[in-house]
Amino acid sequence: MGDPKKQRKKYSGPMHPWQAARIEEERVILKDYGLKNKKEIWKMNSLLRNFSRQAKRLVAIQTKQAELERKQLMKKISSLGLISEGAKLEDILAITLRNLLDRRLQTLVHKKNLARSIKQARQFIIHEHIMVGDEKMTTPSYLVKVEEEPLIRIDSKSPFSNPEHAERAKTSAPKKAKEQKHLKPRRGRWEKFKGQREKPRNKREEKRAPPKEKAQASKKE
Repeated sequence: MGDPKKQRKKYSGPMHPWQAARIEEERVILKDYGLKNKKEIWKMNSLLRNFSRQAKRLVAIQTKQAELERKQLMKKISSLGLISEGAKLEDILAITLRNLLDRRLQTLVHKKNLARSIKQARQFIIHEHIMVGDEKMTTPSYLVKVEEEPLIRIDSKSPFSNPEHAERAKTSAPKKAKEQKHLKPRRGRWEKFKGQREKPRNKREEKRAPPKEKAQASKKE
């Protein structure tokens, strides 16, 4: 049968490993979209660069093959809801990383209130609770087409299909802020809580007491 084909990376990481602005931006994106690691960001970035590269190349070429490729590219990107149907080829260059991340299945499951949080949406997908049409999807990074978006639902066989399930998202009134409890002073903190205790508990505390309180304690005795 021969040796298996070597799997190659389908993405490229950042050119420079230590860039404070990029690292901070990636940290925010990881939190906002509930991604597993930065590889998922780099994969989306590589896909976005691929779209931009194709658009730049096809703008400069005027052939029948280029026209066919141009239509295919526009159809593919418009089906993902990244551009409108009447958009121009140059509009592809205006697509941002967040536009692409908004079309992920994980993000849309959370936006449709099928999960309480973005991370719970990922868990539902991986554990085979989410359906897109008649197909069960287990890939959180799946890019959902516009026509598939209304078909996202929870599997009818799943226990989470019941809207009253404890793990389902519920819209409730905002909770009232908890009243602050009065903290009890710690023992021996004479400076902060003067007058809290009338007498020192033992000779050791009597020595540590301030002069005024020490005098008051001796008078009472």
